[in-house]
Amino acid sequence: MKTQKATYQSSLPSNTRNKLVLRRTRKRFNPRIFLDRIIETTAIVSLLFTGFAGVGAIGCWGMEIATSSQHWQHQKKTCLGMMLVSFSGFLGSALIRASFSIQRDKF
Repeated sequence: MKTQKATYQSSLPSNTRNKLVLRRTRKRFNPRIFLDRIIETTAIVSLLFTGFAGVGAIGCWGMEIATSSQHWQHQKKTCLGMMLVSFSGFLGSALIRASFSIQRDKF
């Protein structure tokens, strides 16, 4: 079984063939990718915060029942308000991302 060795000939002159030529390409700033990443991050963070505020509201509700204290009722309402705000942030970011994708598809 014969093996053939492939040879590569460079179009560079012989004195520069042994030198390594590095080219660095600069990445251009793309505002569309930047906005997409911001919107995606906002959606993820707002969903996480909604979940944590929900757990806090459930905990405050349990403490309100156990102690019959007005303090825990106030804390529960605060957590529910934070849930509402963060979930509306998620819905807003989803709406903005959907409108960007519709503009790209040119409906």
